[in-house]
Amino acid sequence: MSQFHADPAFSAELEPSGGGLVASTGQGMATPALFAGSPQAARRFWEFFTAEIPNDNTRKAYFCAIRRFDGWCVFRNLDLRQLQPILVAAYIKDLQATLSIPSVKQHLAAIRMLFDYLVVGQVLPMNPAASVRGPKYVIKKGKTPVLSADEARQLINSIETTTVKGLRDRALLAVMVYTFARVGAVIHLRVEDYFQQGKRWWFRFHEKGGKLHEVPAHHKAEAHVDAWIDAAGIAEEAKLPLFRTFGRNGEVTARLLYEADVLRMVKVRGNRIGLPESTCCHTFRATGITAYLENGGTIEKAQAIAAHASPRTTKLYDRTSDVLTLEEIEKIGI
Repeated sequence: MSQFHADPAFSAELEPSGGGLVASTGQGMATPALFAGSPQAARRFWEFFTAEIPNDNTRKAYFCAIRRFDGWCVFRNLDLRQLQPILVAAYIKDLQATLSIPSVKQHLAAIRMLFDYLVVGQVLPMNPAASVRGPKYVIKKGKTPVLSADEARQLINSIETTTVKGLRDRALLAVMVYTFARVGAVIHLRVEDYFQQGKRWWFRFHEKGGKLHEVPAHHKAEAHVDAWIDAAGIAEEAKLPLFRTFGRNGEVTARLLYEADVLRMVKVRGNRIGLPESTCCHTFRATGITAYLENGGTIEKAQAIAAHASPRTTKLYDRTSDVLTLEEIEKIGI
């Protein structure tokens, strides 16, 4: 067995909840059995996840994908050197019975990237996943639930402003709606990332791949964020998170919120006013883009505000055609 193990901090971050067969390394995170038979393969495996993938969410998703593939291989007594394109193709076919097509494509991407890394490191002579094609997936309209402008306004206005927590929640939702930002980027804002430039206030988001994306603050978002900062007394704490948790006694802490915390808040506050159960954090990104386009905005500008790499991604959030489609359908006078 390989004695190579991951960094303890990295292990704690990626500790799996179960499933998959592994070979114990004695310390830290266990190396999946498929790679544990060779010290070189084990080392290259951990280098891939610690050095090659900078995004935390991608790292966790790819790690879970590889653990699942490892379990499939070990169950069939396959070792690293036996892997061929036909076996990887069979695995991808099996995945389609239980996972959505986007998830299957993500699993294949994880396998393909890892084995590319092993080939470059001279662990394997070829990538067994290189020639394997994933299932086709064509989508013209996103599945993210969208609120109407009235529903979004009702939700924000329903939040109590007599408590510091209410002011925080209102400001957080306003930032997501009026900047089209991902919840992950919003919760990682620091106080200094809300800054004044000229006469306007701006938000500086830390996007995927280490990119910085600056968006001017809508006047309503500015008012709500100012109210939260004043009530929390955090204006001078530039390096600390803008949106934070509360302690047991209701005091504002220095700890940032997690996405799960925001989702829980959205569900609770949405249920109070009768919003659909499907309402989630991403809803506000789609809602903001749709409202912008309904008021004469362009796809190109919406793409710039949302920091999308392609206008095709932005169009997935555009639900302005839904009303038009319904109007046309109602013309069928039978």
